[in-house]
Amino acid sequence: MMTAHAYPGITPNALDVDVTDDVDRLYTDGITARKGAFTTAWADEMREDIETAFEEARSRQDGAVGRGPNRYYVEIHPEQMRGFVDLVDHPWVRSVATAVLGPEYKIVELGFDIPFAGAVNQPWHRDFPSPEETRTEKRLTSLAFNLTGVDTGEDMGPFEVALGTQFETGEDFKHEMFPARETFGRYEERAVRKYPQRGDISARSALTIHRGTINHSQASRPVLVLGMDGPEADNAEQHDLAVTRGYWEALPERVRAHLDCPVVDELTPITQKHTIEGLVMGDA
Repeated sequence: MMTAHAYPGITPNALDVDVTDDVDRLYTDGITARKGAFTTAWADEMREDIETAFEEARSRQDGAVGRGPNRYYVEIHPEQMRGFVDLVDHPWVRSVATAVLGPEYKIVELGFDIPFAGAVNQPWHRDFPSPEETRTEKRLTSLAFNLTGVDTGEDMGPFEVALGTQFETGEDFKHEMFPARETFGRYEERAVRKYPQRGDISARSALTIHRGTINHSQASRPVLVLGMDGPEADNAEQHDLAVTRGYWEALPERVRAHLDCPVVDELTPITQKHTIEGLVMGDA
């Protein structure tokens, strides 16, 4: 029997791999991970694609959005990542998404964050207001999968997450996303820093309070973001994924089933609109 937190009707037998413990961690800590899901060579190729996409995005207006000093976010199309199918069709990714969000989960976001040298502490935040289902039913309706492009060191501004905060209603947060500065102490008490290595993948609720920290190194720390929604969620409205007809036709059917986006003759570069008000100020 699957954990009580799993999507109704989902059992381990319905999944590619048993992710019972991962579902439990998502509901208790707000984050889980699979070490070594991909090879380091695969992760290096992913970073190459991120760097190429970043250079293109920075060459045009609103191609990249600031997430604080020396920190950027860029959304991309699936075709800009050579390993897209490897990622979304990975047995662990499919199983976690199905177990938490149900068999009709949708891929709604593909992008990346890059903190460069000089990036500062972000304010504690969540990525969007808590939806009704989460506030009243304590049910997760979306997930964010993250993959690092580098082996994360202590001096590189590691991701910091306040465990178990995904079910705070946030009704008293600014924009329902930013806790008041005078409450930061309790998030610091719960905070755990993450040091993923190339090939690792994590899954988290983007409602779990988190922040990027100061990058003391001279290296950038690119992180891929894959966003998924359950049937009730509406995060797709904040994103502009699209694929060309030839790419769509070449995708495996079980990937197409979860990719709810326009099929176009020609891709249009994405103008970033998933801004997170307040992060541009950093912790200053």
